[in-house]
Amino acid sequence: MICPFCGFEKTSVVDKREGTSGKTTRRRRSCLKCGRRFTTFERVETLDLLVIKKDGKREIFDRSKLRSGVIKSCEKRPVSADDIEKLIDEVEGELRRDGKDEILSKRVGELVIRKLKKLDEIAYIRFASVYRQFADLSDFEKELAKLSKGLKNS
Repeated sequence: MICPFCGFEKTSVVDKREGTSGKTTRRRRSCLKCGRRFTTFERVETLDLLVIKKDGKREIFDRSKLRSGVIKSCEKRPVSADDIEKLIDEVEGELRRDGKDEILSKRVGELVIRKLKKLDEIAYIRFASVYRQFADLSDFEKELAKLSKGLKNS
């Protein structure tokens, strides 16, 4: 593994852990030249999933794009990076278990919303407001009412 800081080609593994889902391996590495540490992740390479957007265009499923959206909704919330990775792993896992090469963007969004709702209610509302394109305050109020009703029934 090449050091991302100095470019030296030899590093040593300082720590190795299985990811929370058991589908990734996290390795903490140290450069043998500059001594700086960095983290790498290993996961099984799978076939590309195509996401069918609302306008009918297709694009390759992109974990980093999904991660970016989830991170934005979780800003300044008590949600750890591990929680976010676990959520993304779960969403991708469900999509792959569907056994389809192409998935609707709506399916991805609804999976994220369902999982965020369990993880953090504020992050859920933030994500839902962008995903469902809330137009005004009444859209927020309707979603908050549904969330509040769901909490009372729990």
